Amino acid sequence: MTSNRLPIILLILAIVLVGLYSSIFVVNAREQAIVVRFGQIQTVKTEPGIYFKLPFGFMDADRVQLVEKQALRLDLDNIRVQVQDGQTFDVDAFVIYNISDVRRFRETVSGDREAAEARLRAQLDSSLRRVYGLRDYNAALSEERVAMMLEIRDDLRTDAENLGLHIDDVRIRRTDLSPEVAPNTYNAMRSERLAEAERIRAEGNEEGQRRRAIADRQVVELTAGAQRDAEILRGQGDADRNRVFAQVFSKDPAFFEFYRSMAAYSSALSSQDTTLVLSPNSEFFRYFDNAAGTLQSSPASPAVPVPAVPGALAPAAPAQPAN
Repeated sequence: MTSNRLPIILLILAIVLVGLYSSIFVVNAREQAIVVRFGQIQTVKTEPGIYFKLPFGFMDADRVQLVEKQALRLDLDNIRVQVQDGQTFDVDAFVIYNISDVRRFRETVSGDREAAEARLRAQLDSSLRRVYGLRDYNAALSEERVAMMLEIRDDLRTDAENLGLHIDDVRIRRTDLSPEVAPNTYNAMRSERLAEAERIRAEGNEEGQRRRAIADRQVVELTAGAQRDAEILRGQGDADRNRVFAQVFSKDPAFFEFYRSMAAYSSALSSQDTTLVLSPNSEFFRYFDNAAGTLQSSPASPAVPVPAVPGALAPAAPAQPAN
């Protein structure tokens, strides 16, 4: 009797195990789960763990749909956009997003990630064209590019929330001139830079001339001031010298005359090539042979040589009377 019941027990146990296995589902840390019963969302599981549902899922009962929980990336390449001044760019961009509202994501796109990305791609394309179209050529290649990415991100967030998505970031990877307009654009840029260089060079030359004129005027003013001060100081020195000479002369006129005569000798006889033709009784030799300064002026006196003057001519001897 027991042996006849054993297969039935095993069959019942197998059915229970299969039913138990089919009623269990596991959600890991990178996923979210939607439990759908008869086409309606029954529950949403966003935390990792082991959960239960109705077994087997027959007749469309309690099916589990898993969706990604981590950050996702959507790339958009080779988008032709036109800026305000008519130039065209080839742009590559990408979006970082995540599925933040699983229930809305299921209701709007049936939990289909490809359908959600198709709508997000169309919105990104439209936003790129709008943002580039409001700016000129230089803005797309300048620091304003950061503001453009933030503006595109804000544009996408409202539409993405309707899909149950959250936009974390938008990045523009590449902004290149289209091949059709690149040569003309480069030539125009080169001409603009050359004109800018000429303008800066002309301004530099003008500024240089202005600074040189200021410096030349300052040099003239400083030189004139220095010469004026020098003349004033020279006049004051001459006045002081004359005052000292006058004081010395008033104290000892004889010594002053002797000192001036010695200075005249030093000045007149300083060169070896000096030649003087003078009478020995000349006033110039007053102190030459006589410290007292007295002159011997006898008409019968013989001629006095002048040995102290190198190269001087001796005076002629007096004529002898004729016999």
